[in-house]
Amino acid sequence: MLDMPLLLFDLDNTLLPRDAAFRAWAQDFLSEHDLPPGDLDWFVTLDGGGYVPRSTVLSAVRRRYGLDGSTEFLLAHYRRGINSHIHCPPRHMEALRAARAAGWTLGIVSNGGTRPQLEKIRRTGLGPMVDGWVISEEADCVKPDPLIFEIAAQRCGIAPTGEWAAHTWMVGDHAPADIAGAELAGLRSVWLHHGRPWAESGYRPTLKAAGLPEAVGQVLAARNAPSPRPGIRAGGWGRRQAAGVPVRETALLSARSGARG
Repeated sequence: MLDMPLLLFDLDNTLLPRDAAFRAWAQDFLSEHDLPPGDLDWFVTLDGGGYVPRSTVLSAVRRRYGLDGSTEFLLAHYRRGINSHIHCPPRHMEALRAARAAGWTLGIVSNGGTRPQLEKIRRTGLGPMVDGWVISEEADCVKPDPLIFEIAAQRCGIAPTGEWAAHTWMVGDHAPADIAGAELAGLRSVWLHHGRPWAESGYRPTLKAAGLPEAVGQVLAARNAPSPRPGIRAGGWGRRQAAGVPVRETALLSARSGARG
């Protein structure tokens, strides 16, 4: 068994309450522009949990309200505004400290733009709490591709060879990216359900949790549990299966998620 097992986390709506920050920004935006407060639901629907490109969201906002200024100007306003509302809850920090004290190596695996995601990590104080991170834009690799988890392991100081996957967990809220990715990479996983039912039929998380502290507690308790059956994996570091890719892997990889912001 690895001396330092690896625990990987998604960033938005896992470590950080990203959707709450978006709602706070939207409320500020409506107030600042003297727009109807009731339009908040329209903003939230358009946002799509961060998976709709920011240029699409802000172009729609600009057209709806006939706002002056370019979409690029609104994007800069958005980045400043949402970052002012981003925070890492104290109970999440406590969970990370507990995992560290229990001997775990910690990492972040995030889909999204490099600049905004790095700003979140730095602004919230997550940087010193983890051993490494990978962001899809700079890595040119998007969850659920198994390679992004291998990159994360290497950046955390763990060679993604041998039995590394059997001693690695992934915690995340977005099934097609986080849980499917863990399945493809042969990792165990905890899905943060946030009150939602599980809706996928081709794969399942190892465990489910209502929030991050519960998820970390489950992982720590399960450390000595038997390893899962090998998942559908892409081989060692930097390798791809040359042929015979299973239909199930093809289907899951086709479920690539858009970038959050």
